[in-house]
Amino acid sequence: MKTEVLQSIKKTEEESRSLIQAAGGQKAKMLVDARVEAENLIAKETEGAEEYKAKRISDAHAEAGKKSAVIIAEGETKAASVRADSKKNLEEAVDQLVNHFKVKLNV
Repeated sequence: MKTEVLQSIKKTEEESRSLIQAAGGQKAKMLVDARVEAENLIAKETEGAEEYKAKRISDAHAEAGKKSAVIIAEGETKAASVRADSKKNLEEAVDQLVNHFKVKLNV
């Protein structure tokens, strides 16, 4: 009977060690899986952030291009107006210069 009890205790200890080793292996696997999942999440979120940043930059460039086009169009309109006014003033200036020259010749 003592032998049976001792064998039972020994068997229980071996089973306990086996369970502890199995639990240690599961713990290590769970830690590795958790690290891999964390790294994957970080990579995915980093990629998402980079895509968002690229989209925002692209949108900003597009908006700047639109504003630039409006400013250029306004500048061209003003330049055309100034050219038209200067042509009109040029004709008057030439007429005055010619008249002034005629007056000087008659003097």
